[in-house]
Amino acid sequence: MPPSSRRDFLKLTTTFLLSASGLIGLAGLMRFLDFQPGPDPQTEFDVGLESTFPPDSKTVIAEVPALLIHNQQGYSALSLICTHLGCTVWQDTDGLTCPCHGSRFDENGKVLQGPAKKTLTTLRVELNSAGHLIVHTD
Repeated sequence: MPPSSRRDFLKLTTTFLLSASGLIGLAGLMRFLDFQPGPDPQTEFDVGLESTFPPDSKTVIAEVPALLIHNQQGYSALSLICTHLGCTVWQDTDGLTCPCHGSRFDENGKVLQGPAKKTLTTLRVELNSAGHLIVHTD
């Protein structure tokens, strides 16, 4: 291949690659500028009739996700979102465990083992006029 042909080939290749990367960057910028935020996330969850949750029960409500607790003081709920990086914790025999990084929480949401440093969030629970329990995540 003569030197001028090689030089022409390299110049053409460089021009093509720079043009392609510029177009990809422009497409990304257009997507950014055209961003439309979605609807606000749901903050109230109707988890069912009060009679569904017997006294001294702990029920995982997956769609919230939360642990609904019914004891002598009434109803309460713990968020099952780990305070470390937002993974969903699992209920086990000794409390709650985060499958992502191994944080452990007691049955009241207090940290037993890190890396999480904050307790699980307590959620508000109310009983509506129809006898349904409503869990609030805000």
